[in-house]
Amino acid sequence: MIDVGVKIANSSNIEDLVQIDREVIGDDHRREFIRMAVEEERCLIIASEYAVEGFLIHDKNFFNSSFISLVIIAPSARRKGRASALLQHFVSIAPTEKVFSSTNLSNQAMKKVFEANGFVQSGTIDNLDDGDPELIYFKMK
Repeated sequence: MIDVGVKIANSSNIEDLVQIDREVIGDDHRREFIRMAVEEERCLIIASEYAVEGFLIHDKNFFNSSFISLVIIAPSARRKGRASALLQHFVSIAPTEKVFSSTNLSNQAMKKVFEANGFVQSGTIDNLDDGDPELIYFKMK
């Protein structure tokens, strides 16, 4: 069995994170966003002994509550509990009692991950992506 762990990303992880993001969304326009999150220690990675398999970026800019702004798992590491491990780890170390996140209504996989990890739907934001509302999820620490 391959040992997998969650830890804070460091600068040596940036290219791996950008590559995973590029593999998932098709480009690297979030490179600077990822780099800043790593430098500010707001990025967690999940890695095996062989490679980084995914990451989570968070902040406290959502009404002074913790907000998970991005969870990305490499396609080759999906459906192995990696997103759940990142969510659970972050909730355990979150600097606030309330943890929020969001996903598009169309993202069935992420909605299932949130619900499986005890997050409840807390609202909807329209007009971010045409015809695909953003669902806000919430969990109390």
